[in-house]
Amino acid sequence: MNRGRFGCAVAAAIGIAIAASSVDETVLAQGAQGRGATAPAPAPSTRGTATPAPARGAAPAQTRGATTGPQAPRLEVDPLWPQPFPFDKHWALGSVTGVAVDSQDHIWVTHRGVDSLQTNEKGPTLATWAAECCYAAPQVLEFDMSGKLLDSWGGPGDGYQWPQNPSGIAVDSKGNVWIAAAGVPGAAGARGARGAAAATVAAAAAARGARGAAAAAGGDAAGRGAGDAVPAVPAANAAGAAQGARGARGAAAAAAPAGDAHVIKFTSGGNFLLQIGKPGQSDGPDSTTTLSRPSSLAIDEAANELYVADTGNRRIVVFDATTGAHKRQWFGSGDKASSDAPGTYDPAAPPVRPFRDVTCVKISRDGLVYVCDRASNRVQVFQKNGTLVKEMVVAKDTRAEGSVWDVAFSNDAQERFLYVADGLNKTVWILQRDTLTPVSRFGDGGRYPGLFYAVGSVAVDSRGNVYTGENSEGKRVQKWINRGLGAPRPLN
Repeated sequence: MNRGRFGCAVAAAIGIAIAASSVDETVLAQGAQGRGATAPAPAPSTRGTATPAPARGAAPAQTRGATTGPQAPRLEVDPLWPQPFPFDKHWALGSVTGVAVDSQDHIWVTHRGVDSLQTNEKGPTLATWAAECCYAAPQVLEFDMSGKLLDSWGGPGDGYQWPQNPSGIAVDSKGNVWIAAAGVPGAAGARGARGAAAATVAAAAAARGARGAAAAAGGDAAGRGAGDAVPAVPAANAAGAAQGARGARGAAAAAAPAGDAHVIKFTSGGNFLLQIGKPGQSDGPDSTTTLSRPSSLAIDEAANELYVADTGNRRIVVFDATTGAHKRQWFGSGDKASSDAPGTYDPAAPPVRPFRDVTCVKISRDGLVYVCDRASNRVQVFQKNGTLVKEMVVAKDTRAEGSVWDVAFSNDAQERFLYVADGLNKTVWILQRDTLTPVSRFGDGGRYPGLFYAVGSVAVDSRGNVYTGENSEGKRVQKWINRGLGAPRPLN
């Protein structure tokens, strides 16, 4: 190529590069201004997609612009909540069985621990050490609103029997922590039931779980329930085993332990205060001293009373929160006497009076008692004396384990909305509390942030943020940021 042609080619190349750069800058500028003249951005999905979280602890954003028509809470998932467990612990979260928020806006979580982990999730707890990951995290966890782990504890100790399945948690105004013992999943009516095989699994799980707990607890296990000797852990992982610390404690059992039939009261630091009921002892639905697989509890602060969803006996029973003395009880629809268990739910059949599967109890500020009858797909509302006020069937065509797993109230003064965790349809319904009419929902089935698998627990903090826990193989807690009121999401 001669010198003249070479100069022309260089000039042309430079001109093209400058033009391309100018186009790129124009497109970037348009993007920064909402895409400018480029094709409009697609409408945001309403299917529980994760959105960027606001600054932690920020007040709820207000609805933009004028609003007309029905309004419902708008909630966006914080995909980075909670913060990861300390790396050197090698902890994993098991099936979540309870979520509660206390007066300090601390979030409390219970989970099933090592028994709910798959074999490939608990390598260091197996009879033959397999991998450094993972130990089950302690079964009671306390987080702040930012997701920082503040404390963790749980496991056998003097004066009480630690549950096979700590299920349901409540914290009173004094900071005392109440835990229900709901029994091995798979027992009839047990929360998160997954089939008749659970009874066989329980015996083996008891021994496996205790070995894993002892390994995670290390030397601290001797303080509150010494475990069996565990297989030697490779030296490189010995520190991780010792750092399991408080909470994953236990003693191996040669046979399946007695079935859960009790509730336990602790201080916020895990010190034992009171136990109502005893594992393996259940004298039936008319008993004033025993329980059967209780799965949820609520505290009436003004009356100093504890309400228990006594799942195995299909009743609500009320105790003195200080002494544990029985005060009163009622059955489905406010009946004062027990009755035979109803048959399998049929969407086409009229409602039955008894509870099928009572799995939650919550008390509203105006003194009404809300009860989940999960397998009947319904919420029943009572006065504190057990008088039925109203009921509502949610997702009527749902079968199997049902649609009403847990409930929580919105944080406004009137508690206008009722959140209903629906583990089978994998969503949280939002009901207008005064009418129990469904008005919106959030979340769908899936594994990504903002989606659910077996969502069985729901709680709300003082800012209106919502916390959800996933049972079975979900094994996750999620935080949903309150964005104020807005247009409801379609129910279907």
